[in-house]
Amino acid sequence: MLPSMYSAISGLHANQKKLDVVGNNIANSSTTAFKSQSVTYEDVMSQTVASGSGASSSTGGINPQQIGMGVQVSSIDTDTTTGDMQPTNNPLDCMIDGKGYFVVGTGQLPEDSSSTDAGTIGQEDEATHLITPNSVDVTYTRDGSFKLDPQGNLHTASGLRVYGYPNTNAVITYSTDTNTQHTVDVTNDGTAEISGDALVPMVIPDYLSIDGEKYPVTQVSIGNTGLITATCNSKSVVLGQLAEVSFSNEKGLSKMGNNTYSISASSGNAILRNREGADAANINSGEYGSILSNKLEASNVDLATQFTDMIVASRAFEANGKIITTDDSILETLVNLKR
Repeated sequence: MLPSMYSAISGLHANQKKLDVVGNNIANSSTTAFKSQSVTYEDVMSQTVASGSGASSSTGGINPQQIGMGVQVSSIDTDTTTGDMQPTNNPLDCMIDGKGYFVVGTGQLPEDSSSTDAGTIGQEDEATHLITPNSVDVTYTRDGSFKLDPQGNLHTASGLRVYGYPNTNAVITYSTDTNTQHTVDVTNDGTAEISGDALVPMVIPDYLSIDGEKYPVTQVSIGNTGLITATCNSKSVVLGQLAEVSFSNEKGLSKMGNNTYSISASSGNAILRNREGADAANINSGEYGSILSNKLEASNVDLATQFTDMIVASRAFEANGKIITTDDSILETLVNLKR
């Protein structure tokens, strides 16, 4: 078999992978907070026809003669730059303007927002900012198109609960009955006293309990630091603070579908943005982007680049196919020599 045929086959495989990536990028050009990917190649081992030699007193040096054996995909890289801002009329829509990911997950609910055990996402300490899930399947997302269910759970479009720091002056009691709303008991006028012991599911109920009386929530807003504020009985009550995390190498995150990511050996652990009111020695909020409400992050896919890459990959695929056709003709000629 001609070595060039094997090289061409590897070229078909490599360019097919690029077309797969380009096709996925174009398909997700309207997906909220989608991050485009690109393919890089590298050559495989080469066959040495003749070794090189050094110069002598009578002759010059001779370079080695090598024939490459094809191509392979060396990496598929993710472009993590922030997409364009898309204004919306929904106060629950959020985007992170810069570095950071929202914390989402599934699992059992804690008894209440003061809990630090099952159903919460623990924090090792505020100095390291590392998280330790407690019976919660944690993933991360930049898609801030959040919704509310009948229980008052703040969740993603695919149903994953959104986690954040609780307010000790607005204690959430979680109901195990899916037909019953979670309750929030407000003390000290619901002023922000954010706890950093554990992350809990964020809740925005229809009513708040203030001094034993229930009052309807008339308005909800989310601030730049992620503070969720509900207006109720002419009072502004902080319900909690959305959590943000970052990674040493966010390009190393594993894509899990539903616009979510999980950590990998390459990404490093999730590093929490400090809570509101953290000690000055533990503040790292300057490393994270602001949370902007009434806005969503668009995909960062550049269609012009994708169409160009598609043409280049398509032509390379055709050229490799032509090599196989040419090799086939050569083999046919060799076979016919015997006749």
